[in-house]
Amino acid sequence: MTEERLQKVMAAAGVGSRRACEVLIDQGRVTIDGKRARLGDKVDATTAVIHVDGQRIVTDTKLVYIALNKPKGVVSSMADDLGREAIADYIADFEQRVYHVGRLDAETEGLMIMTNDGSLAHKLTHPSYEVPKTYIVTVPGPLPRAVGRQLKAGVELEDGIATVDSFKLIQDVAKTALVEIVLHEGRNRIVRRMFEELGFPVDRLVRTAIGPVKLGDLKVGRHRHLNQGEVAALFKIVER
Repeated sequence: MTEERLQKVMAAAGVGSRRACEVLIDQGRVTIDGKRARLGDKVDATTAVIHVDGQRIVTDTKLVYIALNKPKGVVSSMADDLGREAIADYIADFEQRVYHVGRLDAETEGLMIMTNDGSLAHKLTHPSYEVPKTYIVTVPGPLPRAVGRQLKAGVELEDGIATVDSFKLIQDVAKTALVEIVLHEGRNRIVRRMFEELGFPVDRLVRTAIGPVKLGDLKVGRHRHLNQGEVAALFKIVER
């Protein structure tokens, strides 16, 4: 175990200059493993849990957090026995070995989080944490108002009832309807199965957010590092 001055570890994590970090510590705005930090404290950057103003900061420089905009037709796997294009093909330039947090079926596009932080990945995918995911769904229109009520009330599927947390009709023009839904379900093809059960097969499905992390204007097939605020927000929703 190698310990370093707290302000040095914080500065390396991008919080600010060492002097600025010393001020934060002196003001009582920093905690180490749940206890108020003090000037002169030393920590192991790979194991210490450090919060600044209640937000978790990542001090282990080996940990990587990535947002990927998965294209349609790409399987959510680091390798595919059938030779299909896999998400690993889009992050081949990383030295660290990262893994996908959850999955999207091959025909679904949008946001995937990739990381080598196994503990956070496990929490983000565990049903007990109920991490919300946002999707834009394109289905044949017109879409009756009753569909939204049915989705929120619950749709009976072969593996149990499934519900959405919210439903918003974005557009309903001619023969196409565009819907935004939020749900915390993680069952296989859950969104597609819910709409199909109600008689509206999905034409296109895009995941636009996982918890506080949004897809934004990230182009299809591209990836980016999550910023410090996004990572802190992910930790916050699973810190219970």
